[in-house]
Amino acid sequence: MIWEVFRQEEPGGYHTHCGNVHAPDRELAEQFAVIQHGRRKPTNSIWVVPKTEIGEVDAEETSFGGATDKSYRWAPTYKTDVDHAAEVIASEGEQAEAEKQRGEL
Repeated sequence: MIWEVFRQEEPGGYHTHCGNVHAPDRELAEQFAVIQHGRRKPTNSIWVVPKTEIGEVDAEETSFGGATDKSYRWAPTYKTDVDHAAEVIASEGEQAEAEKQRGEL
């Protein structure tokens, strides 16, 4: 049976995947994980999980965040040469003036 191994370097830190071990039961998997993945680097704790118990959701099944276009949050993405955008134009002017005062321009 294949067991996936996750190692935590410091208390309170994340457990990150560091490899796997082959073992017939959890007790041996823990011992092999300590020997193979816990000796060479700073290690606070190790998790071992049967590979068959790990679930996966991939991009074909759902859409993950991070790819959403949120450019609407930024004023420069709007067309500012029309009358109804006077507030945006004023805001950009204020931003430019503030950057000048800070010496950024």
